[in-house]
Amino acid sequence: MLQRRYFKNKIFNLASHEEFENVAIDLFYYQAENNPIYKNYLENLGKPSVFNRVKSKKISQLEEIPFLPISSFKTHVVINKGLSTEKEFTSSGTGSSGFSSHHVHDLTLYESSFKKGFDIFYPNSKDYCFLALLPNYLEREGSSLIYMAQQLIANSSDKDSGFYLDDLEGLAEVLLKKQKQGKKFILLGVTYALLDLAKSFPQNLSDGIIMETGGMKGRRKEMLREEVHLILKNAFNIEKVHSEYGMTELLSQAYSKGDGKFVCPPWMKILVRETTDPFHIVKEGKAGGINCIDLANIDSCAFIETQDLGRKIAENEFEILGRFDNSEIRGCNLMVF
Repeated sequence: MLQRRYFKNKIFNLASHEEFENVAIDLFYYQAENNPIYKNYLENLGKPSVFNRVKSKKISQLEEIPFLPISSFKTHVVINKGLSTEKEFTSSGTGSSGFSSHHVHDLTLYESSFKKGFDIFYPNSKDYCFLALLPNYLEREGSSLIYMAQQLIANSSDKDSGFYLDDLEGLAEVLLKKQKQGKKFILLGVTYALLDLAKSFPQNLSDGIIMETGGMKGRRKEMLREEVHLILKNAFNIEKVHSEYGMTELLSQAYSKGDGKFVCPPWMKILVRETTDPFHIVKEGKAGGINCIDLANIDSCAFIETQDLGRKIAENEFEILGRFDNSEIRGCNLMVF
């Protein structure tokens, strides 16, 4: 049996899809044995063919791996046996069925994942002025997004980097200053707060990046993504609105630089399942439920069946189309599409 240190050494140094697939299958068997919640789920699938493949160790491709329903993070502590919790991340609880909780054994895995991932999409991220407009996240404990933003702010070489709770005027002044200086900046904001900023302080921010993490969090009615992005583009004179796709249950994030096309880092992949059969993976281009493989989830579960609807565009690209009917409004970057 491979040991935990093997996966920690491998996941951020993958050179090909084939290598990803091999490591993912190895990690599947490791977690099927060492994660009590996942093991119990596999044993109670009620699909003999899937269970027999698991027991006989004949899984040879990603499409054969059973994915753990994301609701398990609401009802159970999903962590490998014998491990302690260094940090517990919790969801915003904007839905009706309670909070998700991710028990993280090793924060260095999360830090490596978001720092390496961010630098892939935004090289030399320390050179950006990093501004966070995340009031609802700051108002509660346990947000993984706030933890990520804190680290990116701390890593920034710009002394104006920081959080802005309700100080839209102060934020607008800093943004104007950076625009005049020609300084690179990233404004990371929850959707409703960005719309408030756009309404109260429209200005030319064409030299910067506006990145929305999605969601109205009960502050406004849900809107079409295209409608939100059009308002932001017009208010700030920008061509594209960037987006982040992440959630409490994952230690990795995908990013979109516009038009709703998300790209995964090398240690994360998306599969799309048939909406009426969670064990059947559909072909590229067909819409269905989003299954996420996050290899950074070494210590919890790397194979998550989300409640998001989407479509795989290419090997490491996908788009989000919405959510399953009657599922809650949850996570980062989820709006009605």
